Amino acid sequence: MGLIAMHVLLTYDVETVTREGRRRLRRVAKLCEGCGQRVQLSVFECSVSETQLERLVQALAKSIDPATDSIRLYKISGRRDDVVATLGRDNYVDFDGPLIL
Repeated sequence: MGLIAMHVLLTYDVETVTREGRRRLRRVAKLCEGCGQRVQLSVFECSVSETQLERLVQALAKSIDPATDSIRLYKISGRRDDVVATLGRDNYVDFDGPLIL
């Protein structure tokens, strides 16, 4: 039985005034890059299993300062094409679909 993937929109706002804040920002960005693709500077679209999402949330919680940083996760129901509208440049790549080089 395959894993059931859910689509999640993940956004973050990490304080970057301090050196430690910039370190946290890099850690958060690296974690997000490991689970999805960046569609804007601090916005990622992820396709993850429930277990992967739980692990990601735990890792993100350990990486931020909850007094100054913010992470938001939105579970998206339905196919991406049905729930996402883009105006302007769209760098999204559907890695589940056919890949044409």
